[in-house]
Amino acid sequence: MTDNRPRIAVTTGEPAGIGPDLALRVAAEAAAAESPPAARLVFIGDRDLLAARAAAIGAAVTVSDDGENAHGRPGALAVLHKPCPATVTPGELNPANSGYVLDCIDAAVDGCLAGAFDAMVTGPVNKAVINRAGVAFTGHTEWIAGRCGVDVPVMMLACGGLRVCLLTTHIPLAEVPRHITGARLAAVIGVMRADLRRRFDIARPRIGVCGLNPHAGEDGCIGREEIEVITPALEQLRAADPHSAVIGPLPADTAFTPARLKTLDALLAMYHDQGLPAVKRSGFGETVNLTLGLPVIRASVDHGSALDLAGAPADSDRAADPASLRAAIGLAAKLARRDS
Repeated sequence: MTDNRPRIAVTTGEPAGIGPDLALRVAAEAAAAESPPAARLVFIGDRDLLAARAAAIGAAVTVSDDGENAHGRPGALAVLHKPCPATVTPGELNPANSGYVLDCIDAAVDGCLAGAFDAMVTGPVNKAVINRAGVAFTGHTEWIAGRCGVDVPVMMLACGGLRVCLLTTHIPLAEVPRHITGARLAAVIGVMRADLRRRFDIARPRIGVCGLNPHAGEDGCIGREEIEVITPALEQLRAADPHSAVIGPLPADTAFTPARLKTLDALLAMYHDQGLPAVKRSGFGETVNLTLGLPVIRASVDHGSALDLAGAPADSDRAADPASLRAAIGLAAKLARRDS
């Protein structure tokens, strides 16, 4: 019988963090479920590392030696093996393993581009240790975009009906104003429109755009970015497409109220910590990080590598919660089925 479920590559992330634990717990849940999961999952990582971590946390799965051929065998974890070069101790970062982390991400991207996978889901990594290894790494979003040859990736956090995109991502707060340009706004909003239509079937997306300053600048009394950059850019977008629903600039302190959100399909925040606290407060652990503007489907967890929780037994109160990974896989599967 043909298995038409989408094939999803799941990277296991920073080996000293909770990425391996989450992968194993999701696999164990799938093995114990009465019905098959929504997708065929192939985990990318080191087989021996995953087997050792499964024993440590008490995950009822067997790490397969034959990759995707493990599908259909109860309790088998399908692994695309990438050897980890240095010994891994849960909770202890080692720059020597940073190349391995990136190799796993690259294998997922390359597999998606080649058609071997229908989507990819990424486990949490540690940016600092990758940079300590000599690699300029600002995040999955930018790294994957580079691999795909995409100039304007857009980071979206989605939780239920709340969708928040970022104009700028992982840059110092002091540098944000100079990155807010008319060209950047037009490009990011263009990507948002296209993917809200393509990925979410929203024919006429209603996009709210936050201002940068308190009260969206208060008519220039608290900053002029809204007057000099943001408003002119939005006016040009509306003039070019009179049917476009681009609303703003909105005061960020009221943009996330329930009444306002009912009128919008997505919000564009000017910087990382303007948008993410609100969406994570609404559903931390159930939020999905989605990259828009790519030729592949990429979803991720909404949290970091949580070194202090790595290797904790599944029955411990310190055990890593796989809810966000589960949600990311579910959304990736849904988007992949829509694409097929």
